[in-house]
Amino acid sequence: MNRIALICFLFIVSFTGCKKDTYRGLDNTGPDVPITISDLYGIFTYPVVATSLSGSGAITIKLNIPAGTGRTIKEITRVALGTSGANYIVVQRTTGLYNAAPIPGNGTSATFTTSLTEYTAKTGLAVTTGGTATSFLGRYFYFLVTLDNGEQIMSEAVRVYVNS
Repeated sequence: MNRIALICFLFIVSFTGCKKDTYRGLDNTGPDVPITISDLYGIFTYPVVATSLSGSGAITIKLNIPAGTGRTIKEITRVALGTSGANYIVVQRTTGLYNAAPIPGNGTSATFTTSLTEYTAKTGLAVTTGGTATSFLGRYFYFLVTLDNGEQIMSEAVRVYVNS
């Protein structure tokens, strides 16, 4: 009886041990092609870009991938807003997006632009500044990027700091 159990165990192990699982689970190594943000104001918990109430209120977020990957950015497929830095699911949805129109890429970069006026209109959240940590917009931006080979990757959350 023990031999049969041992043979069954080895049979099961041999089949489950051969397939490489693509699910990353708790692995935090990130995607094979990472997305970085340029024109940073700083990196706090998440990358931060800045805008100004006294200026035009333009928000520009430039997404980049490393040139050495051999890939290019086809487009920013979706832009979504989340209430926290760990709200990645928002960009996987197809409804309730901040921007659902594809934004073309340019080689290894793609640029998303919006404004404080558009942000307020789409979210209903007033934009104020007090010169403190509360000068961040109340929502985090998330991006779903499609590469030239059809692979889709998500950015980490991006915050916007509002100067007076």
